[in-house]
Amino acid sequence: MTEREYNKCVDEYADGVYRFILKNLQHEEDARDIVQSAFEKMWINREKVVQATGKSYLFTVAYHQMIDHIRKSKRVQLQDDFSQDMREERAVSPGSKRELEAALQRLTPLQKSLILLKDYEGYSYDEIGKITALNASQVKVYLHRARILLRDIVGRPENIL
Repeated sequence: MTEREYNKCVDEYADGVYRFILKNLQHEEDARDIVQSAFEKMWINREKVVQATGKSYLFTVAYHQMIDHIRKSKRVQLQDDFSQDMREERAVSPGSKRELEAALQRLTPLQKSLILLKDYEGYSYDEIGKITALNASQVKVYLHRARILLRDIVGRPENIL
């Protein structure tokens, strides 16, 4: 990948990667750090990355860094933070966008990522499989289970519109 191709990837994919990570983490600074790290890794490995697979490479690296970040933050999260999150979750009014966001937060990182990659970002099952290191069949099954769980958490679709 040349410098020009790298800059083109930055221009085309930075917003999408950031949006994906931010939807998962709900923390702007952490999302920016992860996106920056993903682009840094792409720059370091630019000779191995082909421009045609740049988007997939970025999302894959960002996804794995996000999972690592989530694991690390769970280790140091205090009980008070958990209690505060539970109070905020109960305060969410039914039928709102906040209710859907709160429901997404209750999913596992993999479930949440699958829903966001498919339903928000519009990736195909094969592309999601490459990003998450799953095969297309696993993506379909896990995504179906995540949607069922999300539906059970939120209730009927008309409750969130």
